[in-house]
Amino acid sequence: MSTMLEFLNSFVYNYGYPNLFILSFLASTVLPIGSEALVVALISQGFSPFNVIMVATAGNYLGSCTTYFIGLKGRPVLEKYFSPSPEKLEKSERLFKRYGVYTLLFTWVPGIGDAITMVAGLMHISFKYFSILVFLGKFGRYFAIAYLTTFLSK
Repeated sequence: MSTMLEFLNSFVYNYGYPNLFILSFLASTVLPIGSEALVVALISQGFSPFNVIMVATAGNYLGSCTTYFIGLKGRPVLEKYFSPSPEKLEKSERLFKRYGVYTLLFTWVPGIGDAITMVAGLMHISFKYFSILVFLGKFGRYFAIAYLTTFLSK
């Protein structure tokens, strides 16, 4: 058991940033995984909080861009590759109609964030606004996690 734990610790330490990027990227598609635990683990092992925030934000943002571009292809393509629930898509569409592009600040919210990026593509939201707002939302999320990890570990 301790050998496996040593292997995992070594793996995380030696490949921390690439693993974080990949996990953050995948987490912002519709895969039911999260990157928060790895963010906490890396910071707890002494990785630079700033670097962890930026790597996680970049991966998560680029994953959202992927979902956005697939959304641009229309509902048939989304349903073929992602099978989003109609309820989540409808809820996201209502949010866009009510709050506009600022809805994109909430793409970090588990459960609905992926649907928001899909709907942004379906609605042909400007990629410039998409990029700015999604990046800020993702950055804010990882900043909060890193801050809490650093603050609570003291």
